[in-house]
Amino acid sequence: MSYAQSEKEVTPKSYIAYKTSKEIVIDGDGADKDWEKASWTTPFVDIEGVETPKYKTQVKMLWDDKYYYILAKLEEPHVWANLRQRDTIIFYNNDFEVFIDPDNDTHNYYELEINALNTAWDLFINKPYREKNTVLNDWNIDGLKSAVKVDGTLNNASDTDKGWTLEIAIPWSVYKTSYFDNIVPKDKFWRVNFSRVNWQHSIVDGKYERKKDSEGKFLPEYNWVWSPMGVINMHEPEKWAYVYFSSKESNDKFTIPQEEKVKWELYTLYRAQKRYFDKNKSWAKSLQSISKKNIVVDGKTLKPVLENHSSGFNILVKSPFSNKTLIIKEDGKIITNE
Repeated sequence: MSYAQSEKEVTPKSYIAYKTSKEIVIDGDGADKDWEKASWTTPFVDIEGVETPKYKTQVKMLWDDKYYYILAKLEEPHVWANLRQRDTIIFYNNDFEVFIDPDNDTHNYYELEINALNTAWDLFINKPYREKNTVLNDWNIDGLKSAVKVDGTLNNASDTDKGWTLEIAIPWSVYKTSYFDNIVPKDKFWRVNFSRVNWQHSIVDGKYERKKDSEGKFLPEYNWVWSPMGVINMHEPEKWAYVYFSSKESNDKFTIPQEEKVKWELYTLYRAQKRYFDKNKSWAKSLQSISKKNIVVDGKTLKPVLENHSSGFNILVKSPFSNKTLIIKEDGKIITNE
């Protein structure tokens, strides 16, 4: 089941992160024995899901009661970085990025970027950039552990490297919404995606720099991701992958719930309504104005209802799988009513 958009249809990937029996040592080696029971993700693709990247990237995940563990392996013949100050704009270097939406409503999500110098940039975003949002650059992952190991030599332009490995431990505690909140997602899923930014480079006076065109402008970066977005924009959380945190240590199964497929269709209508507004400077008053087809999920026909109000709209649909009413608002937030 895919959900349509104006660019390219995408289907979110999924992954089972198993519980580890002991705390992982974060040293960049990825040598802890428990990593052996974790599978690598499928190799990253370009962000639109069209092309195969020049260099391979894969990730493993584990968890325990304190940390969410991530191991990333990045193939790269020229490992370089020069940003050393935390919370600077790390994607101006080649980097690895983590995106997390714990409650799956596309609002109040988190981003972490790390370069080959192990310099971190962590931030909290209250809404996707398609809305009027607030970005808290001073939000920090207190207790973050991360380590980089380079297979080659960092910032040495005279040789060829194999790549770099990044190991991360994110404390669950940073995602708490209240003091007594038990945020650990045991036998639950979160929406997660990973991105890798890679730049073409030049060597100037023996040092790596981002490459510029003949007019002195930086060439655009490559964006390689685990679960493709269908558009050059990581900030559409409804398209991120599903990571299921199994309490088992192996041999579990996870299937994307049918309810999620209903939500995908609501986001299709939401994007259509946004495009209608961009063109007509007003919201559509009927669903027929933005969608001409029957909406069917796993053999069940959905019957959405459009409600307009003074500040926007709601689109409601009763799920044929749970009888819950799902509502998407004009800012893209999903609400579930029992």
